[in-house]
Amino acid sequence: MQTDFVLFGARHWGVILAIPLAAALLRLAAGPEARRGRAVRLAVGVFLAVNELVWYAYRLYTEGVRFPEALPLNLCDLSLWLTVFTLLTLNRWLFDATWFVGIGGASMAVLTPELWAPFWSYPTMYFFTAHGGVIAALVFLAWAGMARPRRHAFWRAMLVLHAWAAFVGTFNLVFHTNYMYLCGKPHAPSLLDFMGPWPWYILTGDAVAVVVFGLLALPFVRRRVEE
Repeated sequence: MQTDFVLFGARHWGVILAIPLAAALLRLAAGPEARRGRAVRLAVGVFLAVNELVWYAYRLYTEGVRFPEALPLNLCDLSLWLTVFTLLTLNRWLFDATWFVGIGGASMAVLTPELWAPFWSYPTMYFFTAHGGVIAALVFLAWAGMARPRRHAFWRAMLVLHAWAAFVGTFNLVFHTNYMYLCGKPHAPSLLDFMGPWPWYILTGDAVAVVVFGLLALPFVRRRVEE
């Protein structure tokens, strides 16, 4: 299959604008009642989990077992499941890391997606549903006041990010894969194209992560909750 997706074309902008709209609709559906908010939160968590499991089944059916490829080891795979467990448990430690890692990683994927199928196809619809869903769900949780990053959440997120990168980097080294693009840039245009050649773009990307995480922390600087 070949994609007909146009970066920052009309349909791309439609997807980007749909994400904050989805967060707003979730907030509206939750309303002021804690019981309704809990029901919406759990429903979103179950939806994202089912969406991901159906995707795994689809790839297994269409591609078969492809070890060591096609494993859920990219950063967005981690952030998806962190978001699911955060929605289901409302664990504050999980949210501390997921707010930064989830929105930071998923937003980059939405802005510069690496697609291989037509826009109106299941793989593309899954891609935007999963990544956009992570962003919308986390914004909804913060908007509804269900969870907020606590003091030192920035550093916890950086620890999670680098621990996962170390694990994935070791896997890449052993099995000659390229998860998280630690061994090479994606074929589609991305921000990594402006960050220099390998391996320097990894260090530049790390610096960008610090900036992005810092920006994500700004709305809560005056509203931090003590541990």
